[in-house]
Amino acid sequence: MKFAFLPTEWPESIAEIEEAGHEHVTDLGQADFLVFNGGAGAFPDPLPDNIRYVQATFAGVDALRDAGSLKPGEVRWANASGLYDDTVAESTIALLLAQLHMHKTATLAGSFSVRGKMDEGKDWLFQNKTVAIIGAGGIGVRLIEMLRGFNVRTIAVNRSGRQVAGADETHRLSEAGHVWGEADYFVLLMPLTDETRRMVNADVFAKMKDTAVVVNVGRGQLIDTDDLVRALADGTIAGAALDVTDPEPLPDGHPLWELENCVITPHVANTSGAIRERAGRLTVVNAAAFAAGERMPNEVDLEAGY
Repeated sequence: MKFAFLPTEWPESIAEIEEAGHEHVTDLGQADFLVFNGGAGAFPDPLPDNIRYVQATFAGVDALRDAGSLKPGEVRWANASGLYDDTVAESTIALLLAQLHMHKTATLAGSFSVRGKMDEGKDWLFQNKTVAIIGAGGIGVRLIEMLRGFNVRTIAVNRSGRQVAGADETHRLSEAGHVWGEADYFVLLMPLTDETRRMVNADVFAKMKDTAVVVNVGRGQLIDTDDLVRALADGTIAGAALDVTDPEPLPDGHPLWELENCVITPHVANTSGAIRERAGRLTVVNAAAFAAGERMPNEVDLEAGY
């Protein structure tokens, strides 16, 4: 099949797709499928009728859905879910440990004067803690594997309630209200939908232990940002570690930047280098399934938006 790669061509990915027998074309009107690596504003509108499916190089397609680019019945879509399990799981642990070990306290102080404060306030992951993974799919499974060395108890929460490999227990999201008060630390990995938008808000923070830490590596809008600022400032919860924010980018001068108990990274739980390295092989697998008339391994349910 012929494919276009927009809006930014990645030579290494293009070469890998070509090696599988597909032909790269620069004219979208001549392509059978599109590999898309841009934001909602860069998506071709209208999409030519000759495009039979779109391969996104990112896991979340909510921005494209909200922009009206995902149109059920017109073209099939595949995302990159599962491709970055290792990188995001490792980044999740780094964020959680940075918060528990109070790295931001030292950074903001720029001084050894906070040694006593950190000596008293620092927490440890390995001391019989429970980690709840909200939205436990492929990244969640890999995260559970990486957490085994810390001897934590893991609770997996997903939409179906289907048992998650390695988790000590699994709950359906609709029946998991009790988990907010049971776990010590929370990792948010849910896709962004109408159901999950701002699902972690003042009511949920109030259910958590005052020692709880929330890590968000899913979507910024899973958390109500104003409620989070209040919960961190008044001690309702102990801390947060965010790779995604709402709004994003988080504006300079936003209160979260100055809070000692909030570690922030600028949406780099998975880096562009890792994406470029793996996007080609993912496209080859999905293209083969599409050509065979099968459901693609990463096919998006356009009605659900993920």
